[in-house]
Amino acid sequence: MTRLVDLPRYELVPRPTLLQSLQRTEAALRRPGLFVKRDDLMAIAMGGNKLRSLEYWLGAAQQMKADIVLVAGTALSNLCRLTAAAASMAGFECVVFHNAPDDASARRASFLNRIFGASVRYLGPIDEHQRAQAVEAAAVDLARQGRRPYIVGDPALGALGYLRAAEELSEQCRELRRPIRHVFLPGSMGTTEAGFILGNALLGYPFEVHLVSVEYQEAELRERVRKIYDSAAALIGIDGVRFDGARVRCHMGFRGAGYALPTRAAERAILTFARAEGLLLEPIYSAKTFACFLDLARRGALPAAEPMCVIHTGGVPSLFGQFESFRDLALDPP
Repeated sequence: MTRLVDLPRYELVPRPTLLQSLQRTEAALRRPGLFVKRDDLMAIAMGGNKLRSLEYWLGAAQQMKADIVLVAGTALSNLCRLTAAAASMAGFECVVFHNAPDDASARRASFLNRIFGASVRYLGPIDEHQRAQAVEAAAVDLARQGRRPYIVGDPALGALGYLRAAEELSEQCRELRRPIRHVFLPGSMGTTEAGFILGNALLGYPFEVHLVSVEYQEAELRERVRKIYDSAAALIGIDGVRFDGARVRCHMGFRGAGYALPTRAAERAILTFARAEGLLLEPIYSAKTFACFLDLARRGALPAAEPMCVIHTGGVPSLFGQFESFRDLALDPP
């Protein structure tokens, strides 16, 4: 993607991440061509998709000569954990903002942020809009003090990390001589999704992209992705490659009762992949995505001649803060 060459980037992800054949799952389902791209296996802070975006966010922070970065999320936020780690490596101070009360549970969940050297502020049980306002106000206050703050999270810029990931997966397919056709991603805020879909378009649509909603209804999910896609395309000066919704499948049956609420299908996916492949999933994003992937493979809903790949977006450290979600789960094998 030569259009990305001139954009500042702080390298965090040695490429490529592992493309792993799910051989035991293939044997159990009698369905060949099942793969996982291990974006959970990265050298920094136990990895995850946000590191690809952070390459561009921290590159922009360096370009503007920032000396402190601000990031916001829940107490279990993978973005916050990875920002805290990467910012420390790049020489930035980091302040993490959580829309959570300052209590023992939130402090345990946010423990790794402090391990990586970030300051943590607890804003109480406010919504995402109020949280963003609090971060903006903090940035203004820091600027008045003579600091140079950078707020992490611009979605169009962050999407470029997964534009590169689409190119990377395409190259891996060529090397393996396995033309993976179907690629599965969590459907959520849209940054990762839009970047991969834009990369797929620029490559000539080698993949059929499947978004497994973990948060929004389909119309809102598509609109979020489309807006970020268009903004990312404009950012790198691409004309004429419009978002083609017909080339994106949205799967709405795995969200359950809502965001961060467990489902039996996700729990089964956690146990299935842990015991068959030694692969850990967390219940909010990856387990629901893998549950869809597993269901379609098991039912033969996609042609056996068309290999399938699910991108593991990470988040595994949050699994250890979610014990209560598994209180009623039968963990012992029959």
